[in-house]
Amino acid sequence: MPTSAPDTSPRGYRHASVLLDGAVDALVHEPGGAYLDGTFGRGGHSRAILARLAPEGRLLAIDRDPQAIREAASIDDPRFVIEQGEFARLGEIAGQHGLQGRLAGVLLDVGVSSPQLDDPERGFSFLRDGPLDMRMDPTHGESAAEFLVRAKEAEIAQVFKSFGEERYARRLARAIVTRRAERPFTRTADLAEVIKVAHPAWEKGKHPATRAFQGLRIQVNGELEQLDAALEAALEALAPGGHLVVISFHSLEDRRVKRFIRHHVRGDTHLPKGVPIRDDQLERRLEAVGKARRPGDAEVDDNPRARSAVMRVARKRY
Repeated sequence: MPTSAPDTSPRGYRHASVLLDGAVDALVHEPGGAYLDGTFGRGGHSRAILARLAPEGRLLAIDRDPQAIREAASIDDPRFVIEQGEFARLGEIAGQHGLQGRLAGVLLDVGVSSPQLDDPERGFSFLRDGPLDMRMDPTHGESAAEFLVRAKEAEIAQVFKSFGEERYARRLARAIVTRRAERPFTRTADLAEVIKVAHPAWEKGKHPATRAFQGLRIQVNGELEQLDAALEAALEALAPGGHLVVISFHSLEDRRVKRFIRHHVRGDTHLPKGVPIRDDQLERRLEAVGKARRPGDAEVDDNPRARSAVMRVARKRY
């Protein structure tokens, strides 16, 4: 969720919500309806949604990051409420607010936010030294450092290959296991340096630890499983005619979103051809709204992290 205005976060990191206007345009089609922002971040999308809502509209936001929850306290609006939790639980959380099956729109801005990347204490960045953590919620789960202490070489290599799409995953995993025998990894700069030295083929304009760090982050936070669960939950939480808007930032995420939408647009393709059948029997529960959209040149110039963003939109049929 690398995220057009400065935020008011405690540390003052600049946070620009990617595809802000486009996402809100696609999401808010009933100003008096109820909406869910599944990834509040630092509130760029939520504030823009609230600006579009009528007095009777509602916005429920979710985020697992305690810093995001603290940031949300700055929004003084009776139409707004936020809950701390994983967006995979959005159906459960919507139900607690009486909104299950009643939402006019769900927005998912997937991945890690700029404030998380830019704060060295969160341990996401190979460019800034900090504790090797990477958890979106630092109070729960296994940190990246803890994973690297207990994981076998083959498991580390699989994480780098599957989640980081790192070509030299086995070589990097071997270097990590060899070094940790001397002392465990506890700092991001230390890990990044070991990967840098071990990596045999640097990509132009890309730090050699980029893919490995992505893989570790996805592993630590269970991001792909979270996304799969959130998409299914969003479909059930939406009212008929409700809009699903998803912004993703790398191919692993976007492929899942594309596949999910395509599956529910096509429905059950295993039925015999020529048999008369209704759309609901085919389970064609979604229709795609337009084509995948990417940020324009001006937005990328203003926020280089937006360059990989892809937004897909679908509407629930029934």
